[in-house]
Amino acid sequence: MSGKGEMAKASNDAEKRLSRRPSYPQQLFNFIASKTPHHLFAWDVGTGTGQAIPPLAELYKNVVGTDISQTRLDSAPKLPNVKYHATSPVISVSDLEQMVGSQSTIDLITVAHAMHWFDLPKFYEVVRCALKKPNGVIAAWCYTTPQVNTDVDTVFWLFYKGFFGPGWAETTGAVDDHYRSIHFPFEPVDGLDNTGPFEFESEKVMTLDDYLTFIRSWTVYTDAKQKGVEMLPDEQVEKFKRAWNSDGNNEKAVRFPIYMRMGKVGDTNASTNVQ
Repeated sequence: MSGKGEMAKASNDAEKRLSRRPSYPQQLFNFIASKTPHHLFAWDVGTGTGQAIPPLAELYKNVVGTDISQTRLDSAPKLPNVKYHATSPVISVSDLEQMVGSQSTIDLITVAHAMHWFDLPKFYEVVRCALKKPNGVIAAWCYTTPQVNTDVDTVFWLFYKGFFGPGWAETTGAVDDHYRSIHFPFEPVDGLDNTGPFEFESEKVMTLDDYLTFIRSWTVYTDAKQKGVEMLPDEQVEKFKRAWNSDGNNEKAVRFPIYMRMGKVGDTNASTNVQ
């Protein structure tokens, strides 16, 4: 299930975007696995080009990745214990059973930097149907704005806070507050006293071109572009160039803080009336 998604692009474009986005640290997946009682079946929702799939496939016997874009799925890693399915933006219980698995059979549902796009009430109905009771786990995380150095970060924040393109406020609000305010009606997993957000960090060496391509990979950028709004006009690119080149180094270590909400489904009886 995914709410809005990125516009479908050619597969080589999807691969380029993937290569510029931050990866997720193994520590994050190990933490999730340590809180999941069973490791037979994981479902990655809004998988996109499958960034979260390889580590999940190492830790869980069977993995399914779903997304609304077949184009993105075509660029996802092909692994023997992984299946992919393109879905409609809202998944019904019959879709769940046909493409993912039977009700109450899934050990883990993950959502990597996508849940802020979802129709959450409908998504959570499907989550309650899908997860094993009572200890099936849902883990959803986002990465926040990149951190480079004072010069680049100053330009970035003026750009980031000054932009009000189509869909901008709706998609940045939940991420900017680290998913703290996002509705998350689940119980703390065993051994924890809350559902987070739990903090991790990813680091990636990037050139200026990588950095700008990363910005252009944002869903809100592609949506704005489709509506005729250019988030990175030439004058803004020049500001980034001056800041980036101020230290004479084209390659820089870029840090991405990651924040995750995680909980278990509990004994709630799932409703099967999901449209």
